[in-house]
Parts: sequence; structure tokens; C-alpha cells
Amino acid sequence: MNLFVFGLGYTAGHFVARERVRFARITATRRNPGTLDGVSLRVFSPEATDPRIADDLARADAILVSIPPDSGADPALAAFEDVIAAGPARWIGYLSTIGVYGDQGGAWIDEATPPAPSHQRTRDRVAAEESWLALGARTGKAVQVFRLSGIYGPGRNAFEKLRQGKAQRIVKPGQVFNRIHVDDIATTLAASLDRPRPGAIYNVTDDEPAPPQDVTAFAADLAGLPLPPAVDFDTATLSPMARSFYGENKRVRNRLIREELGVDLAHPTYREGLRGLV
Repeated sequence: MNLFVFGLGYTAGHFVARERVRFARITATRRNPGTLDGVSLRVFSPEATDPRIADDLARADAILVSIPPDSGADPALAAFEDVIAAGPARWIGYLSTIGVYGDQGGAWIDEATPPAPSHQRTRDRVAAEESWLALGARTGKAVQVFRLSGIYGPGRNAFEKLRQGKAQRIVKPGQVFNRIHVDDIATTLAASLDRPRPGAIYNVTDDEPAPPQDVTAFAADLAGLPLPPAVDFDTATLSPMARSFYGENKRVRNRLIREELGVDLAHPTYREGLRGLV
């Protein structure tokens, strides 16, 4: 099987590193030139597009899409929709976000919950999901959408922020977030490759939505690092995007990846995930 990846970032890069033995050839795009053992890299950005990408897609059995919408459109579809539609890909995975559900007032939700995006970036995500699913319906290709919760793992976790002095223990009563370890994302994608279902949408998330201050406190205790003081959300120093995340409160179920794909999370809560990273 030949794999093509649009956007070899943190999550897609982890999947490729872990699952590369199952692929005969892996080709992936980045915004800038570079080299990576075992992967043929191509430049794909608003400024430049490698002319070899069309030929790569014409040989791709599986396509993983890990780039965000740009100006309301999906860049991969905008540039290569006809090539992808005509190509041999029998599995296409689009990495989206649970942000498409918007604010649910802390309620439990699942894949049957209609999207209710609160911001333009998540409205664009919904549009991108719909475009990929429409391509699948039109061509018969197995397009799957994976809605990811807050991603963490090696090099991207609460310990890093604590060590760098950037961690804040922000308190907003009743606020919870779901999280997902990058290794459990890779497990889910691998399971989907073995069991493709056209039009599938999966929430890829842990079992326990938790207050962010609890996660920070657990990490500090586990690593023996100083605990940042509690900061009220209303007075916390946050970027506009970070503050917007706190405007959405929901508890996301992951039952479908367990029951349909047989996924057994290695890190079902932040506790197991942080213990594995400490």
C-alpha cells in the first residue's frame, strides 16, 4: 500500500513513524523543503506546489489529510480534487476537530450530535469535512472524518509547559476538556485502515473530560515541579484563540471507535498519558 500525507505535522508524523512498515511507499507534503528517512517529501504551500504531487496521488492507495482549511476552502481539494477522484485511493482519512460541535454547555455528546461551530475556523472545518465526504459519496471512495480532541504526547504536554514556566492553572468553574494522546490517534487511524467505512465520522478522544487545572496539578505533582498558582479565567492572560476554547464546554464520547474499530486506548485518561510521558 502506498500512503500520501497532506501535511506531515505532529500528529501525521507520529502516525507515519509508528506505522511506516505497513506501507511500501510514503510520500508527504510540508510547507518547506526537507528530508526524512523513509519518506519522500514534497513542498505544498500557498507559495509553491511540487509538480510531482499529481503523479504521487495517482499511485496512492491511502491518503491522510492533516492540513487546515485556508480561506474557507480545503487546500488539498482545491488543488487536486480531480486527481484524487480519478486515483486509486481506497482509504482517505481527514483529520478534523471536536471544535466543530461548538459549545454544548457541558453536555455529553457523540457523533450523532449535529455540528454547531462557534467560530469561522470551525465553520471552515465543517465545510472541509462536508467537501471530503461529498467526494467519497460521488466516487465511492472510503472517506473517513476523525474529529480529534486536545492532542498531547512526546514534546507536547503539560510537563513541557511547566518546565518552561509557561503553564497556567486557569480556573473556570464547570469547564472541562477532552484530550487524546497522539499514540491513540495513530492506533485509531491504523484500525480504520483495516476496517474502512465510507462516510464514517469518529470522535477520537479519551474517556474523561477533565478541568484543565486538574491536569496541570497532576503533572506538577508527578514530575516534582512547582505548581503554578490558580488564576481566575476572567483575569488570565490568554491569546484570543486560547480564550475562545474556554467558551466551549462539552463532554465527548468515544464509544464508536471502541465498538466499530476495536480501539483499546493505551491512555484512556490524562493520568495514564502523563505517567507514560513523565
